[in-house]
Amino acid sequence: MPNPPKAIHGITVSHFHETYREKLRMDLVTGEAGLHRLIREGSINRPALALTGFFKYFANKRIQVLGAAEMTYLKTRDPADQVAIFQQMAKRGVPCLVLTRSYHPTHAMLAVAKEMNLPIFRTPLITMNYVNLATLCIDNEFAPSVIEHATTLDIKGVGVLLRGDSGVGKSECALALIERGHSLVADDLTVIKLLDERELMASSRPLNRGYMECRGIGIINIAEMFGVKSVRLEKRIDLVVSLREWTTDAVEERTGLEQSYYEILGMRVPHIELFVRPGRDIARLVEVAALTQALKRMGHDPAKDFNDRLIAFMSEQAQAAPNTRIKPVEREERVPGALGPK
Repeated sequence: MPNPPKAIHGITVSHFHETYREKLRMDLVTGEAGLHRLIREGSINRPALALTGFFKYFANKRIQVLGAAEMTYLKTRDPADQVAIFQQMAKRGVPCLVLTRSYHPTHAMLAVAKEMNLPIFRTPLITMNYVNLATLCIDNEFAPSVIEHATTLDIKGVGVLLRGDSGVGKSECALALIERGHSLVADDLTVIKLLDERELMASSRPLNRGYMECRGIGIINIAEMFGVKSVRLEKRIDLVVSLREWTTDAVEERTGLEQSYYEILGMRVPHIELFVRPGRDIARLVEVAALTQALKRMGHDPAKDFNDRLIAFMSEQAQAAPNTRIKPVEREERVPGALGPK
């Protein structure tokens, strides 16, 4: 069973700075003692009205970004007024201040930062670019996530989540696919995040990234054996493949007209089941399933195309034999399982 979804209640300013310092080009100016402050909302705020003293509906849980407009306005306010405003912002628990365009903090900012341990950062980025980049970074931190017992691969640009019971052959199948030039994202445990409420992103935990466990052999280093191109840091999930032990009463899909979906964090992902038995090249079947999914995304559904051709052929035959009754095959959809919040 998968772990329950992880809820993010906040991240520290220190974590945000250390993780995205280079990407956002952020330098700490003052307030090192306040790096423990929490960022409690996954968004960015520009405190335009707050600088005038209007704090109703003030988004105090967010990073506060001051750009050219805010810094120009502060020049029109007395230092005492500035001190009072920033003290009010600090009392309301703002995580930190970020000055874009390499602006220098005013004397009032520095005084309040020292007095109330409020971190102040500078970045050379223009305000719009910083807000856009920082929003993506913080959205990644606050995105709902879940850990799935599965192996994830990038097969010709298609992200495949390979599920199945322990010992069914997930790692062996993944190893065969890597030998054919595909890339490993995560082995055995996959961290899945829902980004922007529209796509599922899979990644590995940092500790075991690039490593695989093969029964009978042990731990192997994929990057050293097959090269750095055989490992990807993250990949969007486009298809879920469940490996099952074959039994005499197993019902296997024959036409591909019946589309199944697997639910992860409220998102439905195309899903197929493959039954493992001697003589079947499971790795080849997974590869073909991924390529078929890529065709469907481009608007080419082999099963539907063949069904349309079959109906057209039967229609022609019916014209030659009017008493022939035609019953077309209809597509169905089903959701076999759910993964995510209950």
